[in-house]
Amino acid sequence: MTPTPEIAAKVVMILGKRYPQKGDMDLGTAEDTLLGVLMSARTTDVQVLRVFPAFRKRFPTWESLARASVAEIAARINTIGLYRSKAKAIKGLAQNILKEFRGKVPRTMDELTSLPGVGRKTASCVLSYAFGIPAIAVDTHVFRIIRRLGWSRANNPEKMEKDLRTLIPQKNWNDVNRSMVRFGRDICVARTPQCWRCPVAKWCAYERKTPKP
Repeated sequence: MTPTPEIAAKVVMILGKRYPQKGDMDLGTAEDTLLGVLMSARTTDVQVLRVFPAFRKRFPTWESLARASVAEIAARINTIGLYRSKAKAIKGLAQNILKEFRGKVPRTMDELTSLPGVGRKTASCVLSYAFGIPAIAVDTHVFRIIRRLGWSRANNPEKMEKDLRTLIPQKNWNDVNRSMVRFGRDICVARTPQCWRCPVAKWCAYERKTPKP
């Protein structure tokens, strides 16, 4: 089935209704969302959420993070993946936001991706979750699901994001990551998807659909 904007919008809306919860890293403020998404790279959201409250209690402001040593920050997040490099990025992030943006999280893709440790996925999550600005965050779940649906053959997230921005109507962009992450954990899992449970199977190009056991 050739993907069309109409089909893409329908699939995204169906998944959005199936999984109406907010994203795990939609943490209520732009500051928390930015830090949470940055910390979630190469680790699980669950691990980040375990350490996040104590981390923010210790470092409640950009100023406190900018003053802290990398070792101090690392000690507070040492149960998550790549914590040393993330601690370095967080300190640099805080310093940069204070110096270049007067302590406010910027609201454009170019400004966000100028910050240490912030790529397009992180920036897209912040734009979408914190500011309601249309953006598509391509993480591992979105990448896998989109390939199975047959909506893109891109071999990296940035190219896939470009394809999706063309295919999916802009009004549906903010539902893509939020709903597909949960869909990817629940049904369209990495090893063996549970296709018999899938609410969008009839629009999916995946050739190895699994029957009900």
